Amino acid sequence: MSHYDNNLDKNNANFVPLTPLSFLERAKDIYPDYEALIYEDRSYTWEQIYKRCIKFASALEKIGIKEGDTVSVMAFNTPEIFEAHYSVPMTGAVLNTINTRLDAKTVAYIIDHSEAKVLIVDRQLHSVLKKALELSKNKPLIIDIHDKFADQSLLKKIGEKEYEEFLNTGDETFIWKRPKDEWQAISLSYTSGTTGNPKGVVYHHRGSYLMSTGSAIAWNMPNRLNFLTVVPMFHCNGWGYPWTIPMLNGRTICLRAIDIKKIFELIIKHEITHFGGAPIVLNMITGASESDRKKLTHKVYVLTAGAPPPSIIFKKMEALGFEVMHVYGLTETYGHILQCAWNENWNSFDEDKKNEIKARQGVRYPNTEDVIVMDPESMKPVPKDAKTIGEIMIKGNVVMKGYFKDKDATDKAMSHGWFHSGDLAVVNPDGYIKIKDRSKDIIISGGENISSIEIENTLAKHPSVSIAAVVAKPDEKWGEVPCAFIEKVQDKDVSEKELIDFCRETLAGFKIPKKVAFCELPKTSTGKIQKFELRKKAKELT
Repeated sequence: MSHYDNNLDKNNANFVPLTPLSFLERAKDIYPDYEALIYEDRSYTWEQIYKRCIKFASALEKIGIKEGDTVSVMAFNTPEIFEAHYSVPMTGAVLNTINTRLDAKTVAYIIDHSEAKVLIVDRQLHSVLKKALELSKNKPLIIDIHDKFADQSLLKKIGEKEYEEFLNTGDETFIWKRPKDEWQAISLSYTSGTTGNPKGVVYHHRGSYLMSTGSAIAWNMPNRLNFLTVVPMFHCNGWGYPWTIPMLNGRTICLRAIDIKKIFELIIKHEITHFGGAPIVLNMITGASESDRKKLTHKVYVLTAGAPPPSIIFKKMEALGFEVMHVYGLTETYGHILQCAWNENWNSFDEDKKNEIKARQGVRYPNTEDVIVMDPESMKPVPKDAKTIGEIMIKGNVVMKGYFKDKDATDKAMSHGWFHSGDLAVVNPDGYIKIKDRSKDIIISGGENISSIEIENTLAKHPSVSIAAVVAKPDEKWGEVPCAFIEKVQDKDVSEKELIDFCRETLAGFKIPKKVAFCELPKTSTGKIQKFELRKKAKELT
């Protein structure tokens, strides 16, 4: 034994389990009267938010909620879901945030699989939840969120308890429970589940703490920033920002649902400095009508993730006064683990070259130990030649604990000591990673691997294309060929032939879409294109 190990043990004075819950307590202690959370006509200081979370946690404990229990929340971006990120784990319980756009059958599955004891739900979701509860075997206590800014025509009472009423049964003197071990679960998030039932991804306190601090460093986030909740807080816990912002004494401004006109209004009204959004949201912002836009009076920093963005989106956003940084991650990694960190040497490049660089997924976050693109068969790193495709593999403290009640899926995802992302990518000579496709989305035509993302990026540069999505279409001769689905820019027209000819200018012949269809693209609530739906449509076009 080394002298450095002799009589130098962990004890209560020198080792405290990490938890992001401590950020809220610190904000309350240091900045009690600072405005912390804003939603429409509601505004709370850090002391008020802390007291509300403490009281709600106390109320949960009074009805028997304890360590290891699941408390689910199915809500829009309102103060209640923000508070649940603290109040639920303050009891030792695990927070399960449910996607508000899921169908009743899937919600029922999550209620049963998670063994939820309590479900906090927005009344606007009455119709879906009523059906889900009829299908589920588990019958959790329902606590209603009654929001006067919701669509009143859709509101119906769901549960016997109402959020504010339930909160007020709690005690302000409640002592919240720190995790006994930082490996203790803090949240449960279900993947989108394009085939079969979704998988439950379990986060621990340590990973959530490290994601919060790492995000602040990677994005150069300052103290007292103004953050707009564009990303749903049910998605990867809002990319972890309900925990990050209190650490920085920032203000969180809640946006209940995506409304581009409202986004511009809130940016001006509250001097928004930061927000995150999928490329589809950025596309909606740049495509907004003049009547919905407002001229920005200050720079707004935007983080984009969820799908590889076309390079043209950076140019369009910059023209409006937004500075966009591209990041990459998965539900299984607490959110982002790669960023396109900017190198000053690139400032001399022309605009198109700079935007192409910005579209790369980049290099690892400071809170991520290792990210490598490897051949999944040999488990050897691919060469840094920007050509050889491998799978992104991740290792570190921000990889999930595992899939809830699914050992086989967990073992498979983490075989050989790495988390297997399922994303196919290349590595540039400078070490920056660029995704070529999801393994399930790669198109194999006549033995050639074709990146759907490369074709989408080409199509997105056409002035009449708002959004492009490319999938494989079965073909008798080639096995499968590229098929493009297009959402057109409002009031602009373009033909199938024009787009095929446009692709022919820069793409190899075998990469050119053999079919172009025009439609509104199916999307998830976080803005991801549902390619499995498009693959069904492509088969019908055969």
